[in-house]
Amino acid sequence: MTIASHLAELQRRHAALDGEIRKALAHPATDSLTVAELKRRKLILKDEIKRLSNGETIH
Repeated sequence: MTIASHLAELQRRHAALDGEIRKALAHPATDSLTVAELKRRKLILKDEIKRLSNGETIH
């Protein structure tokens, strides 16, 4: 996998998580732990995207 394709995949997953968060927040039965976990995963992806964009290696 090239760096560009890996970056594109991370961005796609980040956008998908954003949609999941919006959907979860719109649903009244969603608990706050679920939303927090989705936000945590989104932040991890954001950090990976930033590292990759800056030319650093991903762990």
